[in-house]
Amino acid sequence: MGTQKKGTHLDLWQDSYAARAHNLRESEIRALFSVVSRPEVVSLAGGMPNIHDLPLAELAEGAKELVLNHGEQAMQYGSGQGWAPLRESITEVMSAEGINANPDNVVITTGSQQALDLVTQLFIEPGDVILAESPSYVGALGVFNAYQADVRHVGLDDQGLIPEEFASAVEQARGEGKRIKYLYTIPNFHNPAGVSMSIPRRKELVELCRKYGVLILEDNPYGLLGFEGQTMSPLVELAPDLVVYLGSFSKIFAPGFRIGWAYAPPAVRDKLIVASESAILSPSMVGQMAIHAYLRDYDWRGQIDSYRQMYRGRRDAMLDALATYLPECTWTVPEGGFYTWLTLPSGMDSKAMLSRAVTELVAYTPGTAFYADNQGHENLRLSFCYPPADEIREGVRRLAKVVEREIELLKLFGSQERH
Repeated sequence: MGTQKKGTHLDLWQDSYAARAHNLRESEIRALFSVVSRPEVVSLAGGMPNIHDLPLAELAEGAKELVLNHGEQAMQYGSGQGWAPLRESITEVMSAEGINANPDNVVITTGSQQALDLVTQLFIEPGDVILAESPSYVGALGVFNAYQADVRHVGLDDQGLIPEEFASAVEQARGEGKRIKYLYTIPNFHNPAGVSMSIPRRKELVELCRKYGVLILEDNPYGLLGFEGQTMSPLVELAPDLVVYLGSFSKIFAPGFRIGWAYAPPAVRDKLIVASESAILSPSMVGQMAIHAYLRDYDWRGQIDSYRQMYRGRRDAMLDALATYLPECTWTVPEGGFYTWLTLPSGMDSKAMLSRAVTELVAYTPGTAFYADNQGHENLRLSFCYPPADEIREGVRRLAKVVEREIELLKLFGSQERH
């Protein structure tokens, strides 16, 4: 008989896990939850939407009606592609951004995070290249890491992803004999950078992706949350054959339903359906029917308008507080979404500074969480979506005390790590 390896005293199955299990890593944002849930801590870290203004009483009546009148259907299995009436409603939501979508190409998923995972599962072999903006969404980087992708960052500025750097990254990777499977991008109100890709760059990027034969994975949870009601041409409308588009109800309705979708060319759609069925059999019928009822019975466009106004006010509070308390830093000026990206004075380390910030009862997300290659030490993401304006100002004031102390320590000891 062969000898079975033993695990460690902490994990008996250490030697039994698949190789990809060792690439799973805890999100730096999720790791903060136990801290930021303390009521005395002002959290500028997480991206939780403010759902306080939802018509909860009406939604409760709608849920009651759903169970009483359609309970047998709502509590049953459904289609692996998703419930047809909701797929039709999703195309109406997409049309609000100028997308002429076909419900046959919609695949409903358990949040857009599952769609992101399924696309990566379908396309990525260990060592394949994914191009992603610098910085990029932490949840995407976790998925890419789990599938052992080689993530190459592409620079962005206040106009979004820089096409010339994308072309250079493609040429370099192919010069190394690497296979580039797709570009992952958040063109609208970027998480974490807060910027949006300009229209000329969108067109140039699509042309480059067509030239190089690179698929685009367009993640667009914030596209309807422009503070002035503005929307910008999604990449999928410019090149539907080149793009897999990810959408979500988490930011424009409520995250608790865990309903998102992928919109994909037919061949990719078919594989996504099979992959989704293998993972979950079918998305939640209760969640799908509840969201469909919301879109049918309530003024969801008016609700989005109220979100825009509310988040704009919180953005303004954040920017005013930064100008007042942190003039030694720089930051992006978001025109929508949830976040601003702050750059600290040279030599500072946002990850090392976090524990001292929590001591001052304020939390943020260190910039290193948004890179696959350990960049971002002088950056941090500040979220203005959840705290009210007065808490945002107080949180920035507390953060400024920490930054001022760090600057004093830098002058005394230099940029080495300080404890």
